[in-house]
Amino acid sequence: MQYKFIDLFAGIGGFRKGFEDAGFKCVFTSEINPQCQQVYETNFGDKPFGDITKIIPTDIPDFDILLGGFPCQPFSISGKKMGFEDTRGTLFFDICQIIKEKQPSVVVLENVKHLIHHDKKRTFTTIIKALMDLGYNVTHKILNAKDFGLPQNRERIFIIATKKHYFDFAKLKRKKTVILRDFLDTEGNFEFIDKSEYTLIDTPKNQESGLIFVGYRNKNIWQKGVRENTEHLSRVHRQPNRIYSIDGTHPTIPSQETAGRFFIYIPELEAVRKLTINECYKIMGFQPNFIKHSNIGEQYKQIGNSVAIPVIKAIAESINEQKLLIDEPQRQVVGDLQTLLFA
Repeated sequence: MQYKFIDLFAGIGGFRKGFEDAGFKCVFTSEINPQCQQVYETNFGDKPFGDITKIIPTDIPDFDILLGGFPCQPFSISGKKMGFEDTRGTLFFDICQIIKEKQPSVVVLENVKHLIHHDKKRTFTTIIKALMDLGYNVTHKILNAKDFGLPQNRERIFIIATKKHYFDFAKLKRKKTVILRDFLDTEGNFEFIDKSEYTLIDTPKNQESGLIFVGYRNKNIWQKGVRENTEHLSRVHRQPNRIYSIDGTHPTIPSQETAGRFFIYIPELEAVRKLTINECYKIMGFQPNFIKHSNIGEQYKQIGNSVAIPVIKAIAESINEQKLLIDEPQRQVVGDLQTLLFA
């Protein structure tokens, strides 16, 4: 039996690719951004439905799994029930309405890891309680792309709600650590920068994340009130001005970066160059045959907003292996909310 899923806040299809690679079938998609819709349709043949608030849940084909990399919005918790009713007026409420009507076996949601602390943890508490109110067992965990065969230190929180026993994140199949070097293009129009434009530090730092910080570009971002040797490092968005070795991992590809200011150090050449857009897509798990948007700035924005495909595929495979979609007596939702949320 081929299980079915719907793809909400679909972006350019990272969620879909991961689940399709694991053998699942997409039956409905929603994405409001016209540029992402264009890329999605080009690659998958389906034009996504637009505004999720305009979806009539009963019009959606039946499905087994709901997927969504939803936006993080503050909730107006007037009743302070911290559950389903408190999500009204947000896009998450529209997800809940679809869940309430269609009752999928599994719900998989993804967001930035700081969602846990958003609005003094009230947002996250409301999300978990809302899913529990709808009759689901809920677990969550921060997963890092570097643990699933990609050379990128990219942490995202995944919330998985099931009608049966709890999803066990410990059963996810991790992959061995890889380095950026193995994902680089062997040929192309590479953009090297002159040695006068950057400074290498004397003692490169191997970080727990796998990043190897080796230097920075010579840009005086701050003029006063900074510690010695930190005038080149932005306090707001540090990574675009830092340089990392290709023998480690790469920092998170951010959604707000549209110029591709990612610079890497190649030891054997004693040179620094810009990461290519193709390399950005590769370290997110997209294959070379994926058709990108025609605008380079839009390409950087879209890949930064996407999900790491190997992480998604591992979740999809584990849902199958944990038999969360096979008919069996449903377990009762149990557990203290605070324990579930912040254990």
